[in-house]
Amino acid sequence: MAAAQGHLSDGPDDADGEGTPSVFRQAVAGLQGVRLRPEIELDATPPPQRLAPYSYALEAAVVVDDEELADGRLILLHDPAGHDAWGGTFRLVTLVHAELEPEMAADPLLPEVCWSWLTGALEARRVPYGAISGTVTRAGSHYFGGLREREPSTRIEIRASWSPTVPPAAPGAAGGVPDTAAHLSAWCDLLCQIAGLPPGGAPEAGIVTLPQRRGPHSR
Repeated sequence: MAAAQGHLSDGPDDADGEGTPSVFRQAVAGLQGVRLRPEIELDATPPPQRLAPYSYALEAAVVVDDEELADGRLILLHDPAGHDAWGGTFRLVTLVHAELEPEMAADPLLPEVCWSWLTGALEARRVPYGAISGTVTRAGSHYFGGLREREPSTRIEIRASWSPTVPPAAPGAAGGVPDTAAHLSAWCDLLCQIAGLPPGGAPEAGIVTLPQRRGPHSR
């Protein structure tokens, strides 16, 4: 895993981080200290601008035998003033996608199953969260002309956001800090599950996975 260096979005304080709230610094530190499965490659990446006064982003890929099976992005947002839609001052936003075998993607219950992987991963890690929302999208591709030798492919995509529940702050403190390490671990569990890997390192076994197509993402 590459060393993760923080990226702060433009905000009211020093962009170098000197004016960054302590709670946000601690939340980012939690993301930087997680031990992951060896199949996961994780790096910091510039976060989107103007979503919140402070943000930090990670991108990850599940790689087996030099083939990328799934990838995604996780963004931590912080607004010290709070946000009504969030129900707090922190928000996590994600985009995850992978390619599936077409016959598996034809399952009419696939969107519900994929969404349950996200909520199940959070619940398996016992991380409290709220105000979750998102979409599950599947798209099939058929190839013609010079690409006709390629097999049809189907791509699944999960877009979601949720608010990590923040524990009460100590008396006199500015605010509580969410357990971002646990949220990142749960998100990586989701990545591995959508990549079709067997459970390993997660606290809950017996999870159903889908077989994946590996060809198009050779590295």
